[in-house]
Amino acid sequence: MALNKLFIVMIFLVLNVSFSKAALDVDYYDRTCPNAEKIILETVRNASMHDPKVPARILRMFFHDCFIRGCDASILLDSTPQNQAEKDGPPNISVRAFYVIDDAKSKLEKECPRTVSCADIITIAARDSGGPFWNVLKGRKDGRISRASETINLPAPTFNVSQLIQSFAKRGLGVKDLVALSGGHTLGFSHCSSFEDRLRNFSSVHDIDPSMNIEFAQTLRQKCPKPNKDRNAGQFLDSTASTFDNNYFKQLLAGKGVFGSDQALFNDYRTKWIVESFARDQSLFFREFAASMVKLGNFGVIENGEVRLNCRVVN
Repeated sequence: MALNKLFIVMIFLVLNVSFSKAALDVDYYDRTCPNAEKIILETVRNASMHDPKVPARILRMFFHDCFIRGCDASILLDSTPQNQAEKDGPPNISVRAFYVIDDAKSKLEKECPRTVSCADIITIAARDSGGPFWNVLKGRKDGRISRASETINLPAPTFNVSQLIQSFAKRGLGVKDLVALSGGHTLGFSHCSSFEDRLRNFSSVHDIDPSMNIEFAQTLRQKCPKPNKDRNAGQFLDSTASTFDNNYFKQLLAGKGVFGSDQALFNDYRTKWIVESFARDQSLFFREFAASMVKLGNFGVIENGEVRLNCRVVN
């Protein structure tokens, strides 16, 4: 009898271990929704053909989702009369392209109802945003909590390297991950409000941020005059903004980082060598970016939650 009990306990432990390891799996939808990744890829590609800003917007959506409560699609939930959701928090007001996720979800619900989570859709869509390819681990479930007040925890464009390292460390990410993921700005665009403090009255000693290339600063001042009546005025974070490449890092070497937090990566000994290595070797950047995206995609994953039927509301 004792042997039987011991055997049952051992079987239970083995099953428990195997289930916990299998929570996120590359093949998670192979049987239940084999066309899931194809449907998401086609949706992202079609949207990108009509709006070239879609890849950058989806990549940013993924970062902003994972950095708050983990990769749980909480950024997709709409606000209600009782709750202001993440998407309406100040840093997320400019996050766009939610319709792309809605479109993919609608198609997936027809193909395989109640199966593919919104959290997995964002993660796969981020992989399909024009950068290097990697196998996405799948099996995330969707969160039920979304609070605008928590968006204060997103890293700001004014952060120095110490603040950035601390912010990323809270998500289980190291210094190399910080630099690699910052390379996602190769597709980015920023409005003037996020960097204009570097262009005028920077400090009591310097009018312009001394870490910024002076000619580049003058160009940005023309694009962002005072007062500025154009709400859409701003600057691409990379001179090849429609192509996912390592040009972002080359710009930092030239003092042409748009955000203070970007340029700081080249001016700090802890990150400078990584910036230089990515500027020299694009394939190295691609490998490290893919590895860091997998790490970020594993942060705060909900394994025993719901699969939303509509990504904008909880079930």
